[in-house]
Amino acid sequence: MKRLRVLVLLHPDLVPPDTLKGYSEQDIHAWKTEYDVVSTLRANGHDVRPLGVQNELKLIRDEIESWKPDIVFNLLEQFHGDPTYDQNVASYLELLRIPYTGCNPRGLILARGKDLSKKLLLYHRIPVPAFGVFPMRRKIRRPARLALPLIVKSISEDASYGIAQASLVDTDEKLDERVTFIHERIGTAAIAEEYIDGREIYVGVVGNERLRVLPIWELDFGDLPPGTSRIATEKVKHDPEYQERRGIKQGPAEGLSPEVRSRIIKIVKRVCRILELDGYARVDFRLSADNVPYFIEANPNPEIAKSEEFASAAAHDGLRYPDLLNRILALGLRRAGSAQA
Repeated sequence: MKRLRVLVLLHPDLVPPDTLKGYSEQDIHAWKTEYDVVSTLRANGHDVRPLGVQNELKLIRDEIESWKPDIVFNLLEQFHGDPTYDQNVASYLELLRIPYTGCNPRGLILARGKDLSKKLLLYHRIPVPAFGVFPMRRKIRRPARLALPLIVKSISEDASYGIAQASLVDTDEKLDERVTFIHERIGTAAIAEEYIDGREIYVGVVGNERLRVLPIWELDFGDLPPGTSRIATEKVKHDPEYQERRGIKQGPAEGLSPEVRSRIIKIVKRVCRILELDGYARVDFRLSADNVPYFIEANPNPEIAKSEEFASAAAHDGLRYPDLLNRILALGLRRAGSAQA
């Protein structure tokens, strides 16, 4: 790939240093994705300029007009502190007619609302756990069709934010408590879905029209304490010390029959097309004991730190991290070229 001027959009608190020297593991964990992307793009020979953005779009326009980047590498997951505004930043980049990486705003909107994505996929006969939505400032009442146990989440937050062992509820009283927690502490509507007792499966995808499905990946819960449910809580997903202590790791899903693998891959491609996802994405499933892959959520622009699931699966498939980032750049440029044509 030729040398590019790459403007990297990220949160101001996550602008990475030039070197890891002098920083603790905890410090590095906060901005590992930003560091990996910026440092690797520079090592790839690109001219890279990070830009911290939080509340002001004018910063983006000024930098584009003055520096004239070839493409924007979009690592913003929120704007004004609200993750539901991520699609607005992508829309703004489209209005500026500047190529950018990751998912388009239509896909971001369709995937962001866990209820909307599930409704669309249910219509297309993709296995989805039964679910109910609990809006804020409404009486909390479980629909009769929704059987316990249930897992309660924010309707729009990702990265397991707000998910803990208490999220798995088996009584109406616990359901009321957890929905109230989501309303008051997370500040969003809640979704409660049927708990699928099974394997936690992640599948990465790279591509626009032509999709490259990465190897099927699994979260191994290791040796959790007795009585602990095997769910992807914030602690399980984002606490390195806890992961090491409990032997929690991620890796290729073993023991899947060819038929199950084929079915999962076909569903992943359908999900991406139905939800209009492009660039790069990750689709999450719970695989039941009878090998039914239940769609849990789609994650456009997922975590792409070198050590996380997406990049690990890509490397396992022969796509080295520097090549993965160049591929993501190329997809952004190609989409912009198709739009102009």
